[in-house]
Amino acid sequence: MSKRHSAKYKLDRAMGENLWGRAKSPVNKRSYGPGQHGQRRKSKVSDFGLQLKAKQKLKGYYGNITEKQFVRVYAEASRRKGNTSENLIGLLESRLDAVVYRAKFVPTPWAARQFVNHGHVTVNGKKVNIASYRVKPGDVVEVKEKSRNMALVLEAMQSGERDVPDYLEQGDRGFSVRYVRIPELAEVPYPVKMEPNLVVEYYAS
Repeated sequence: MSKRHSAKYKLDRAMGENLWGRAKSPVNKRSYGPGQHGQRRKSKVSDFGLQLKAKQKLKGYYGNITEKQFVRVYAEASRRKGNTSENLIGLLESRLDAVVYRAKFVPTPWAARQFVNHGHVTVNGKKVNIASYRVKPGDVVEVKEKSRNMALVLEAMQSGERDVPDYLEQGDRGFSVRYVRIPELAEVPYPVKMEPNLVVEYYAS
């Protein structure tokens, strides 16, 4: 098992939740935490502990986002008008790698980042290889013609593990999507409950 997969499943175990809703998650078999003390009775978690877990869960869900990048996203969300929690989710879901993952071009957020970095994706017909690129409503994200027969892509598109959300409009036999609108928290198909309000509290405290 690669380090990347190990880290992914380690986060599942640490959180005690199947973050990506994948059939292979170890939480499906053992819901307690990792390590020799994983089965100990859980003590009451402080408010700070709850906030930290909410932050780690949301950040971890999007794959390889660093703490520095995540703080930048939060800072922008807090500067924008409106609800900071909703702004935070909207900004995270506007990342190109997030759109690629939601579109089912690839099976995981990690694969999405790599897929974008390796130049397999275009936005409005132009190649974009920056995972954090912000997709705007109306933009069309597409798998390049020569990349459409990759096993990774075909596996993801045929998978029944998840559906493409309503804020993405599929086209070209599923190889392209139009980013219809910035979603609200309630529209994002997280397999587990996300609490961006606690993330905001974490950074605001």
